[in-house]
Amino acid sequence: MHKILTKKVLNEQVILMELEAPRVAKKCKPGQFVILRVNEQGERIPLTIADFDREKGTVTIIFQIVGKTTMLLAEQEENGFVSDIVGPLGNASDLNGVRKAAVIGGGLGSAIAYPQAKALHKMGAEVEIIAGFRTKDLVILEDEMRAVSDQLFVMTDDGSYGEHGLVTDKLKERIDGGAGYDTVIAIGPLIMMKFVAKLTKEYGIRTVVSMNPVMIDGTGMCGGCRVSVGGETKFACVDGPEFDGHLIDFDEVIRRTSMYREQEQEAVRRHKCRLEDAIDG
Repeated sequence: MHKILTKKVLNEQVILMELEAPRVAKKCKPGQFVILRVNEQGERIPLTIADFDREKGTVTIIFQIVGKTTMLLAEQEENGFVSDIVGPLGNASDLNGVRKAAVIGGGLGSAIAYPQAKALHKMGAEVEIIAGFRTKDLVILEDEMRAVSDQLFVMTDDGSYGEHGLVTDKLKERIDGGAGYDTVIAIGPLIMMKFVAKLTKEYGIRTVVSMNPVMIDGTGMCGGCRVSVGGETKFACVDGPEFDGHLIDFDEVIRRTSMYREQEQEAVRRHKCRLEDAIDG
C-alpha cells in the first residue's frame, strides 16, 4: 500500500498526487514511469513520473480523467492509499550534450515534459518551454514551468490566455528568429508530436518525442504500445518511451489508438452509473 500524501486538482480534468514510494523515488529519473493499481481488483495503468523527491521518498503523478481507472483514482483522497506502484520503468531521458532546448508540452503533456525541462535547467542548459492548451481553464503548472525555464510561452487554441495559436506556430517563430535549438523535446497528443516532428525535420533539429500515450501494460507483453521507428517495430514501454520523432510512423499509431474508443467510453458510462446508484441508495 502506498499513501497519498498530497492531492491537488489542477483543473476539472487533471489531478496531481504525491505518493509515498521510497524505493521508486530512490532510483527514478526523468522520462521514466510507474505502473499503478488503485486497488487489488483494479487494472494496471502506466503513469509518467512527473516529479520525485529522494529525501522524502515520494513520487508525483499527474493524470487526466479519461477512463474508468483514472476516474477511480481521482476519487481517492489525501491520507488514503493506492494498492500498488511498480517502477521505475522505461528508459530515462538522454539529455547528455544538450545546450539549448525547446521543451514542448501539449495539454497534459506539459506535466510529462516538466521533469525533462527541470533536469536540463539543473544541468545548466538553456531551456525554453512552449506549453499549449485548448483554453485558459486548462492551463496547468505555469509557475512550475516558469521556474525551470529561461523563457516560457503559453499558447491557447482560443486565445483566452497567453498567445493565440498552436505550439508549432511559436516553435517556427522561434526557430526562424534564430533561437538556435540543438534539441526539441515534444510531449503531448500524437497529432501534436507528429506536426512538431514534421516541422523540425525541415530544419534538421534533433527531436525527441514520448510515446507514453500508447502504453498499456508497461511490460511489452500486450503489444498495444508497438510503434514503427525507422521501419522497425519497437515497444514504447520497454524500448522507450522516448524515440527519435523523425523516425516514428505517427499515422500508423494514430489509427490504432482509436480502435477501442467505444469500449473505453462504455466502461466510463458503467462506472458513472454505479456511482449514481450508490449515491441514490
